Amino acid sequence: MSAVQELRALLRLRVVQLAALAILLSAVGIISFSIKLCILDLDIWWHLKVGDWIVQHAAVPHTGILSRTAAERPWVAYSWGYEVLMSRFYAWFGLLGIGLYGTFLTIGVAFAAYWMLRRISGRFWNAWLLAVICCYPFLFMIMPRPVFFSIMLFCVVLALLFEANRTGRVQTLYWLPLIFLLWANLHIQFIYGLFPVGLLFGVSLVLWLLERFDASPSFLAPRSLPVGKLGLVFAACLVATCVGPYSYHLYGVVVEYSKANSAYSLIVELQPLTFRAPNHYVQLLLCATGFIAVGWQKRVDLFKLALLTVAAVVAFRTMRDSWFLCTIAAACVADVMSQFGNRERPESALEWAGVWATVAIALVLFARGTDFTIQGLDQAISRHFPVKAANFLRQNPVPGPLYNTLDWGGFLMWYMPNYSVAIDGRNDLYGDQLDELFIGTQRGGESYKQDPYLNEANVVLLRRTDGLYYALSQDPRFSLIYQDPMSAVFARR
Repeated sequence: MSAVQELRALLRLRVVQLAALAILLSAVGIISFSIKLCILDLDIWWHLKVGDWIVQHAAVPHTGILSRTAAERPWVAYSWGYEVLMSRFYAWFGLLGIGLYGTFLTIGVAFAAYWMLRRISGRFWNAWLLAVICCYPFLFMIMPRPVFFSIMLFCVVLALLFEANRTGRVQTLYWLPLIFLLWANLHIQFIYGLFPVGLLFGVSLVLWLLERFDASPSFLAPRSLPVGKLGLVFAACLVATCVGPYSYHLYGVVVEYSKANSAYSLIVELQPLTFRAPNHYVQLLLCATGFIAVGWQKRVDLFKLALLTVAAVVAFRTMRDSWFLCTIAAACVADVMSQFGNRERPESALEWAGVWATVAIALVLFARGTDFTIQGLDQAISRHFPVKAANFLRQNPVPGPLYNTLDWGGFLMWYMPNYSVAIDGRNDLYGDQLDELFIGTQRGGESYKQDPYLNEANVVLLRRTDGLYYALSQDPRFSLIYQDPMSAVFARR
């Protein structure tokens, strides 16, 4: 037996495959422990505080709670399910709970990508390798926020759609309404999942009409699903997204987000790819491979072509949506791979139990080496957020109102609950006008003197790198009462 044959035989061993899967998921968790994105996210803190509010009041908010400048504005906590779960993790485990919550979500995304590709391709190593390539461009480039629930559920939806489209069994899609009921109460990007469902229905309807008029092009693959039942599934999914405390009002949030402008220029992750990082090129190559896979077929699947095209437009417009393209492109590649070789038996419940037990043991063993401890997390937070300045105000309270740097609003909302923040990361609450006003003031131009929210503030907490820090240092209305290498606090004279 040659070395190549021996290697192939080794890779076919179940224990080797399960070990590779455990290594992949453990590596994702250990990297998460090391870089600690789960507690360094600027927005994670307002999510936590909103979750605490929901638990305390046993209700969801309808106005801009915890903000002094937008308290009366209408607001929808569209990720309330995510926030309640985070609140409970923190209540049970403290800072470690926040870190574990984010880590579990990150591992969950990697697992969902593998599960989707395994179900579509039918072969272990194809799914394992594609999962690595699929996750590399985005997994550690975005924070473990509610969008991670969207990515996981999108993978489930995409796997079911591809399987139903391949087998012609519409019954596979009967789980979708239940999935969307859950999704709509976890994150607003359930709309990304509705799109492929609606697209499959729309494409099937067009193909059905072409068949009726005997005008089907020979280069298009025929439809495989009954249009009527597919339409009913799509309608049921739409209804399911309205089952929750906000009902159909979630769609109003989607409309408002579509009108936003300033966030796309102010927030780096909402800007287009710069191709200054390796992961951008991997995303591009994965996209190209996806199109090649779709075009590889003798007959083009119009659903996959349209889905991949729209995903490319969306993902290359904003870096945060890279996952949308990567998952779809990887699914298209996996679908072609499924045609080569026999489908392998999927992992059993017992095998998965062994994998997860191995991952848990690995994370426990490596946690301390990555400084993933209460002390390590606390030190990481202190290096990135104004903990010392906030402690100063706790010990030497100055009457509000508070004016704060935008990026620190979420943290101050959680760490200094006695002060209502002037602004935080909820762009959908404040809107373009307020965001632009606060950013202009933060830069310290002459316009800061006309900012009504600064003019009514008695205490100001800023970054020392903000232009406003230098402006207030010369402003006779304010005196500097505290500063450290990161932050500064001003009080009105």
